Amino acid sequence: MATTDDLDFDAMNARYAEERAKRLRDDAVDQFIEVKTEVADLDRDHYADPDFSRDPIVEETDALIVGGGFAGLLAGARLRERGVDNFRIVEKGAGFGGTWYWNRYPGVSCDIESYIYLPMLEELGVMPAEKYSKGTDIRAHCNRIASTYDLHRTALFQTTVEELRWNEDRQRWIVTTSRGDEIAARFVISCTGVLSNPKLPKIPGIASYKGHSFHTSRWDYGYTGGDPDNWGPMPGLKDKKVAIIGTGATSVQAIPLTAESARHLYVFQRTPTSIDARGNKPTDPEWVKSLKPGWARERRDNFTFFTAGIGTGEDMINDGWTDIVKHISAPPGTDPSQVDPIEIMKGGMRKMERTRQRVDAIVKDKATAEALKPYYYYFCKRPGFHDEFLEVFNRDNVTLVDTKGRGVEAITEKGVVANGVEYEVDCIIYATGFDWFNDYTHENGMEFYGRGGQPLSKHWEDGPRTLYGMQTHGFPNLMFMRQAQSGSSYNYTHTADEQTKHIAYIVAESIKRGYSAVEPTAEAEEAWVNEIVTNAGMRKGFMDVCTPSYYNFEGKYTIKAARNEFYVGGPKAYNGLLEDWQKEGSMKGLEVTKG
Repeated sequence: MATTDDLDFDAMNARYAEERAKRLRDDAVDQFIEVKTEVADLDRDHYADPDFSRDPIVEETDALIVGGGFAGLLAGARLRERGVDNFRIVEKGAGFGGTWYWNRYPGVSCDIESYIYLPMLEELGVMPAEKYSKGTDIRAHCNRIASTYDLHRTALFQTTVEELRWNEDRQRWIVTTSRGDEIAARFVISCTGVLSNPKLPKIPGIASYKGHSFHTSRWDYGYTGGDPDNWGPMPGLKDKKVAIIGTGATSVQAIPLTAESARHLYVFQRTPTSIDARGNKPTDPEWVKSLKPGWARERRDNFTFFTAGIGTGEDMINDGWTDIVKHISAPPGTDPSQVDPIEIMKGGMRKMERTRQRVDAIVKDKATAEALKPYYYYFCKRPGFHDEFLEVFNRDNVTLVDTKGRGVEAITEKGVVANGVEYEVDCIIYATGFDWFNDYTHENGMEFYGRGGQPLSKHWEDGPRTLYGMQTHGFPNLMFMRQAQSGSSYNYTHTADEQTKHIAYIVAESIKRGYSAVEPTAEAEEAWVNEIVTNAGMRKGFMDVCTPSYYNFEGKYTIKAARNEFYVGGPKAYNGLLEDWQKEGSMKGLEVTKG
């Protein structure tokens, strides 16, 4: 491959701006809707018992955890470790796993190294079989955590929370559910996740389509054939013309196996994803033997530094995520915190040029290759990693329909319209992602009513207001597991693990000290929000030149977007801040009510 040393940065900036302009839309995040809004059946759980029923529960508990993904599992585990055993977990699905319960599409796997993504590996004494775990293995690890900490008996599956209302007299959250339950919870921990609510683009005519359709997070093996736990042929597609709309991280994984099974596959692309090699491989047993206590935390921190472009020393992960440092020019011995942000951006541009060169080296048709090249700054969109995706476009039965940033125009009774052409298909698969923390109104259909009956959607109408991303004034004993206003890492479970430890500390200490209610002071909340918005001001310049994506709220970076930003010090400093807060012990910044 040619080098990127002579890259014309001014010309590339101009090209990036041109490509961004093609994709800007006035409706920004409002261009998406919930899956159930247009076609309710697209939200169907294929793994749940449709005839499931149980008697309503009326009870009181120390804590109620909403959500059974990694965040909810970690919250339950950390509560157990702190001696808090009286709690419930309410989960929409029929089992644990969260996004790994729902996402069972062919090819689903983690593109973050499993040794740092899967939490509690060192504590449970287990090791993944390969560098990037398959969805089936990740779901098994979720159930391993649940079994180790006896969480199954606490769970109310196939149940959704509908309303949570603070009762001042009882000092409890009164929680009602879709099964008629009424649970009085001393604490509520909301673990609804960042990739739990599937979304659709507002394409005219979605409900008019007469063929079969589903979202990737609700993959319909009853139609496609095949086995969600053993990737292989999907005989139901052998005589079918299939459309996949979207080319993000999910689509990158689902397309190769779908292409092998379908008579013909049309891939509809708005913005190409940067595709780097993944390089999966079995876990080396000799490497496992060499690990020292504390290896998991050290490795997670190493990933965080290198993906921020400030890593030094050994790159323990050594994959497409962390090699951005190799493209950054800085004198030897430079303090990582002093690296010029412009140089980090240029490093990302060099990395993207290598990505485009990789497309040319693999995709044979020149026009298709050109359409697959990403022209935007690295980390404007979530990068992709795969070893077979680009090769798919050399197949005779695969057609890339590049919409040049405009997206699909319409859905008809027979198929998909793009670039003025109707493509008749037997099946449409929506690989259109999930709600991020876009324009907040409420958490996944729930509404929280705090002191005086104030709804959280009103308190947060201009964006979230929290202390450390986890608590908010006027809503006592309510904890959130959210990336907004936290020290977020690209490795989500790292953030979730640190937050659940902090939350479990607050819950356990409050019970021990006899506090009936804890919440941030208005002053502490305001100070933290201001710190987040200050960081947003620093990042705004970058976000304003990024191609539209969920990272920059589809190109409209408002004050609401700014309040969804992260702690300026980054995840390492954020985690240290939480640890120091706990060690100090006075619950600084919280109002406490003794019961």
